[in-house]
Amino acid sequence: MHVPSLIEKKRDGGELSSEEIAQVISGFTRGEIPDYQMSALAMAIFFRGMSDMETGYLTKALLESGQIFEYPPNTPPKVDKHSTGAIGGKTSLVLAPLLACDELWVPMISGRGLDITGGTLDKLESIPGFNVNLDRTRAIKQLERIGVFMIGQTAEICLADKKLYALRDVTGTVPSRPLIVASIMCKKLAENLDRLVLNVRFGKGAFMKTRTQISYLLTAMDEPLGRTVGNALELAEAIDVLHGQGPSDVVNLVLDLATKVANARRAQLQKWLQDGSAWKKFISLVEAQDGSASVLEEIAAIYKTPITHEIRSDRAGKITAMDAEKIGRASFLLGGGRQQVDDKIDLAVGISDLKKIGESVQGDEPLMRVHARTNDALEQVLPLLRTAAVIGDERDL
Repeated sequence: MHVPSLIEKKRDGGELSSEEIAQVISGFTRGEIPDYQMSALAMAIFFRGMSDMETGYLTKALLESGQIFEYPPNTPPKVDKHSTGAIGGKTSLVLAPLLACDELWVPMISGRGLDITGGTLDKLESIPGFNVNLDRTRAIKQLERIGVFMIGQTAEICLADKKLYALRDVTGTVPSRPLIVASIMCKKLAENLDRLVLNVRFGKGAFMKTRTQISYLLTAMDEPLGRTVGNALELAEAIDVLHGQGPSDVVNLVLDLATKVANARRAQLQKWLQDGSAWKKFISLVEAQDGSASVLEEIAAIYKTPITHEIRSDRAGKITAMDAEKIGRASFLLGGGRQQVDDKIDLAVGISDLKKIGESVQGDEPLMRVHARTNDALEQVLPLLRTAAVIGDERDL
């Protein structure tokens, strides 16, 4: 196999065969194809796309680079959710323990942040000690005990996708639809699920900018989900939701997704959020995966940054826009995302106390609060954030 020829073939708009895709993924998994060649192929795919057939071949090859979960007989239905990425997306942190209250098994394999969108694993690792690297044997035993695990891809699961996922994050190829689809579906197929709900996001704060590009369950993402963006900040907000509080848009989206795959009705799911059942399940999850549950309700204080800065309105009126893309980019630049594969992200930085579209504000009222590590980082993002919120007259909405 001559890899440069395959890159050129895709660069020039050709269609790769199942054998060619299988050989590339196999070689990449074994380390025979270097990162720079795989990055070049990903960029060619980004610009030229893939047919549905090619995308299926890629999904199969990524799946076969690892092993598939197998469960004991006569066990509960296996369910999961996947999101195509969002600014402020913290629903998995609430949804997984909530669904486990319904006598379902939730084998959730999640990812890290991609480009300006946050990752579930990074948010979970804001919990001191939390271990996202369980092997399959331990993960299955945890399902038998508490009905849920939340892990990343190990060497046993879709190894090629794990490596490619990291490359996409730092090479500008995240928004490629075939790469998104193959990455999502290989992991979900490896989970060997009975039910899956896909939360497909579109808008300024998502990889896909227009509704016409996508189908399935759609969620507009022109403003951030909830009132926080940033790993520890979002974890704290998810904990609020698990206590029966939190922003209504987060609560409603969690319930919308849960009803797609749960046995229980929406009213019962909502009750489990409000009566502490989902919170207790989350504590069980954290303890099972070596996390420190005793500090969960103090996460915001643990990750307090040296610098906070309020951005205030310059007039009275109503919020008509809150640009999720600018806010996500600002969080990334503060240190909440990776610019290189091996970068460590700053779990504490981000934006909180975000006003929502439709809310009224007074002159000089805070629109958001920035959490920064250094003054230089703060100064870098202020121009973005000062233009993220648009205030119109009260009659504009």
